[in-house]
Amino acid sequence: MSRTTAPLSDSACRAAKPADRAYKLFDGDGLYLLVQPNGRKGWRLRYVKPDGREGLTSFGNYPVVGLADARHKRLELKRMLAEGVDPIESKHQAKTQAAIQGRTFESAALEWHKAMSAKWAPGHAKTVLSRLKTHVFPLIGARSIVDLDTHDLMQPLEAIQERGTIDVALRVQNYLQSIMREAKRARQIAANPASDLEGLIKAPRVVHRPALPLSRLPELQERIEGYNGRVLTRLTAMLSLHVFVRSSELRFARWNEFDLKRGTWEIPDTRPALDGVPFSTRGTKMAGDIHLVPLSPQAVALLEQIHFLTGKFDLVFAGDTKPWKPMSENTVNSALRKMGYDTKTEICGHGFRSMACSALIESGLWSETAIERQMSHKERNNVRAAYIHKAEFIEERRLIMNWWSRYLEANRQEHVTPHEFANQTGPNVTRLKAKRGATE
Repeated sequence: MSRTTAPLSDSACRAAKPADRAYKLFDGDGLYLLVQPNGRKGWRLRYVKPDGREGLTSFGNYPVVGLADARHKRLELKRMLAEGVDPIESKHQAKTQAAIQGRTFESAALEWHKAMSAKWAPGHAKTVLSRLKTHVFPLIGARSIVDLDTHDLMQPLEAIQERGTIDVALRVQNYLQSIMREAKRARQIAANPASDLEGLIKAPRVVHRPALPLSRLPELQERIEGYNGRVLTRLTAMLSLHVFVRSSELRFARWNEFDLKRGTWEIPDTRPALDGVPFSTRGTKMAGDIHLVPLSPQAVALLEQIHFLTGKFDLVFAGDTKPWKPMSENTVNSALRKMGYDTKTEICGHGFRSMACSALIESGLWSETAIERQMSHKERNNVRAAYIHKAEFIEERRLIMNWWSRYLEANRQEHVTPHEFANQTGPNVTRLKAKRGATE
């Protein structure tokens, strides 16, 4: 008696975690979800060809191709087989016929991608190609480029929109416009049908990450200090408040990036990959640059406590059960929720950056350029960016980080506004004011 396979559920697909080796989740009738060690999940279907040989095809990656979509594709393939048609051979024949009639969109797109990759970072080039293969080539890749009209180009964009990934749809629209523009310049097409795609997709409204008003800093620090969960989680949340870096910059940090004696943290633009950890190569968003974070005495003290817990590992913020992997990206937000905060409307880990930036600006002590540099915001003005890269405003930025930590300490018991605190006497403030007075 043959074994019956229980159908998959969408929650099971979504909850599947990567392992040291690839493994399969079977849905039945040849369809399964292949989960790779890097976290990628792809649909595969084993079937028997009309001539009796075994065939294997893929339906795209989950969750871009959902469980219902994969089952629908399986049904379409089975119908073709029932009619004696090998779907893979049919696809190859369609591509060959399109090539005879004229150049296929896929061949033109791959040539465009090869030329553009010389200007792109390797990671970005890989992402662009993956999006084309996932969203565009299955629908119009085999079509002759001269036969495509605006409606044809709309099909992959509308399919992406239906899944709710508007940002990806906008990017793919830009790819299509660029590919067809280059094809027209190369006289492969007489007119560019992608020019009429402009305005088809509306950019989503920017949603800012929630952040508490500065008046609630005493309450926030009290709740963090009173957190009774994992000690490393409590220290991480407090350190994140003091250094206000991005989540990936924090989570993937290695101990060799820190010099606690000098009070510095150098975040590279790219980090060594961690096996089985997606996006672990992420560093600072400033490509080709190191983001220098001056560490206040308070931040150094927190890092020394963290070093006692994880100093024997490469990762600063090591996972609880698997120290060779970083803590989850949801760790800080999960802790904030346990402290009683709504991370969608009140405060999230990324909101620490907004709170720090707001206080620094409101204090009136610091130059906009130094604040922007410490926030690791990319400078759009190329001339100004070259200057900033060399100078880095490191002296003022060290004062900024020390001031912010002292401001947090001043707000432990009761709230003090940034303006009030900035006008108190202190060695750092006096030093900066004296320096400015000498140059005015």
